[in-house]
This record gives sequence, structure tokens and C-alpha cells, in this order.
Amino acid sequence: MTRTSAEKELELPPGTAPVVILVEPQLAENIGMTARAMANFGLSELRLVNPKNGWPKKGVREAASGATHVLDDAHIFASVEEAIADLHCVFATTARERGQMKRVFAPDEAMADLVGREGQRCGILFGRERVGLTNDEVSLADAIITFPVSPDFPSLNLAQAVLLVGYEWRKASGRARLPFSGEMLSPPATREAMVALFTNLEAALDAAGFYPPEKRGGITRNMRDMLHRMALNEQDVRTFQGALRAISRAMKS
Repeated sequence: MTRTSAEKELELPPGTAPVVILVEPQLAENIGMTARAMANFGLSELRLVNPKNGWPKKGVREAASGATHVLDDAHIFASVEEAIADLHCVFATTARERGQMKRVFAPDEAMADLVGREGQRCGILFGRERVGLTNDEVSLADAIITFPVSPDFPSLNLAQAVLLVGYEWRKASGRARLPFSGEMLSPPATREAMVALFTNLEAALDAAGFYPPEKRGGITRNMRDMLHRMALNEQDVRTFQGALRAISRAMKS
């Protein structure tokens, strides 16, 4: 698969990112959306334990919405033990308390712990759509990840759980860079430009009979204060001036 320059820039050395392990996933849509969620945050290694009704599944590539490289490189295992055999650390995701003496992390805490395990291969177990992981499968993990969801509706979709963990991993690894910023593309307006805007706006309002003469001073000052609070840039002022010219022309015609 051909990678763009942006993708190459974000590539990681093998073994740095966690492995995502789906245990007996049933629906093709969930596997495809998991691949998409992984690709969103730079995860690429997907392992499937005994997927229901075999592999590959019809419709899985469509659900991935272009993240087919994750599916193409996915590995299939017959058991959880085989899927985690080469890993040094494993986290198990669950929404239920399991009565096991394990450390329990929120996703952000777990990913901070994972990122600190330099040189270790780590994986995250996600259970079946309906019943999650068994207690025996959870017992194979070093620690538990659970989510601070509403107790009235604690169940997460499989791909949503992967998305949350992937997002927190990206933040913890220092790779959560926004794709664009909201910085001003036009410099702040000069005071000269603002005074010119005040002049033209007030002249247009005078021509329109906007305010009675005795209230003109107070209303004018209030409007100037309003425009100052908007922190207009040069382009903003040009736009306002253009609008005022159009209004003036319409009033004269």
C-alpha cells in the first residue's frame, strides 16, 4: 500500500503502538469500524481471536471506510492465549467489576502506563459484542481498562471502545496534533481602519434615521465598544466597509 508523506511522517517503529485484539467478534461491521477507529489514531496491528462465521467477512471492508490496510494485515488466532503469547503486557477492557485483584485504569491512565513501558510489546483485549470477555480471559491480563460511562447505560459498541482507547493512546504518546488551527489569517485591524469604519457606519445610520439626535452620542459609543469587543481583523473591517457601501448605494437608488 502506498503511503502519503503525512502517513510516513506518523509511522512508528515496529512494536511501539499497542496491539488491538478482538475476541470472537461477530459482526463484520464492528470489525470494519474497529479498523477505521484504529487508523484514525495511528494504530495498525489487529488480531482476531476465532471470529464468528470465519474470516474474511462479507461487508467488513466497506465498514472500514478505507482503512483496509489494517484488515489486510490482521492475524487470526484460535485462542486468547495464542493471540497474546508474544506480548509483555496485556490490558483487558470490561464494563463490569470482575472480583479479580487487578489494577483498574481509566483509558487515559492505562495508555500513560502503556507508553511508559519502553521496549515492551503491549496489547489490549476487547470482548464479544454481547457478553464481553469471560472471567478466565480477563485473568490473563495484567490490568483492566474500564470506561467512565453513565451507570444507566454502561454498554459501549466494540468500535467505540477501540476509538476511545486509540484516542487516549495518541494523546499519551504525544502524537495528538490537531490537523489545522484557528489562527487569524488576517492581522488585527489598525486603529485608523477602525475609525474609518466608525465614520462610515455612523454616517449610514444617520442617513437611515436610526437614532434620535439626543441619544446619538450614547448609542454611537456603545456601538463602538461592541465593535472593539469583536477584535476585528483587517479582513473583517473590509467586509463591513463593503457591506456599508452596498447599503448606501441601495439607499440612494
